[in-house]
Amino acid sequence: MTIPGIHVLMPRHSRRAAKPQVLTPRRGILRYFKEQPLGAAAAIIIVVFVALAALAPWLAPYNPLAQSRDEIMVPPGGGHLMGTDELGRDVLSRVMYGARTSLLISVATLAIGGLIGLVLGIVSGYFGGTWIDTVIQRVMDSLMAVPSIVLLLFVAALLGPSIRNTILALALLVVPAFNRVSRGEMLRIREETYVEAARAVGCSTPRILFRYGLPNLMAPLFVVTSLLFAIVLIAESALSFLGIGTPPPTPSWGRMLSEASRQLEIAPWMALFPGLALSLSVLAFNLLGDALRDFLDPKQRR
Repeated sequence: MTIPGIHVLMPRHSRRAAKPQVLTPRRGILRYFKEQPLGAAAAIIIVVFVALAALAPWLAPYNPLAQSRDEIMVPPGGGHLMGTDELGRDVLSRVMYGARTSLLISVATLAIGGLIGLVLGIVSGYFGGTWIDTVIQRVMDSLMAVPSIVLLLFVAALLGPSIRNTILALALLVVPAFNRVSRGEMLRIREETYVEAARAVGCSTPRILFRYGLPNLMAPLFVVTSLLFAIVLIAESALSFLGIGTPPPTPSWGRMLSEASRQLEIAPWMALFPGLALSLSVLAFNLLGDALRDFLDPKQRR
């Protein structure tokens, strides 16, 4: 810009058009780690547990099912960093493989129960106030009316102890939670302008539900999934502790605690290490859920 008699040099940055900041996954992860240090630490702990579970066949120093009569209830140290149990099995190896079993059951439970609850919740929310919504919600109310532990014990005892039956029993526990969250969000989403525009141009109901409704449910679903993961871990361990969850000799944290309960006075390390692993993983998932809620909610961020 030139003024008679005066030459003014404009700053270079003022002549450039401002580029919009695009939140890429990498930037989102970096911002999450910066704004939620506890959530970042929880995510790191979860990644470590997942890595130990995935790499257990290569990292575990012993076969988790191998018994040794010469090394029964050996204290931690030496060749067994976490000691051995009443059958001479290495506790460290069983903790690693127990993480494998417990995390696998939790993931499968949330996948099955979450999918059923999500579909029912989206349909119920979109048709809110109709007979479809009424029928679905009365079924969910029936499931929620029964105490969770009673429902789990009944289903698990009816089906028998196995990993598959444990997953089915736990799936009933998480269906109502996913249903409530997805229905509440869908009741709000269906009144949005873009949904009304989709109806106006003749989009089919399934397309509206899964093309426009489902993507806007992702944020609350991430939060509820991380919180339910901790609940499912505890419930699976409780079933295994009572003897109607994971069948022996398959290692799981709950099964290890059940076996260790008879030897607490003479071999406390048998319960100490699986108990620490369970407690730390549950704490990590709870912290992750709280951090995701604060990070993804604009009101909380302000």
